[in-house]
Amino acid sequence: MNFVLLEAPAAGGPPGWTQFVFIGGMALMFYFLLIRPQSKARKETEARLAKLKAGDEVVLTSGLYATIDRVEDKHIWLKLGGSVVKARRAAVASLATEPETKQN
Repeated sequence: MNFVLLEAPAAGGPPGWTQFVFIGGMALMFYFLLIRPQSKARKETEARLAKLKAGDEVVLTSGLYATIDRVEDKHIWLKLGGSVVKARRAAVASLATEPETKQN
């Protein structure tokens, strides 16, 4: 009869706002561990490609060494051996005089 008053209240889960804190923390981790480093690397690559000029010796993504003959907006003309070839700027991996970057 009066047993209902003596029962312990039902155990509830954690408050609803804790789920939002968890999701927000995961979003911050995702940003700082993935998005931000990729954005920084992309900006460094774009800056490096923007500084290319005629006479620079470069290493292409294929591993070939070449010398830049002339530079256009999206393309560069490269001296490979005795011939001159056209390539995209994005094909340049690095300057030949730059030290190699560490890869994780």
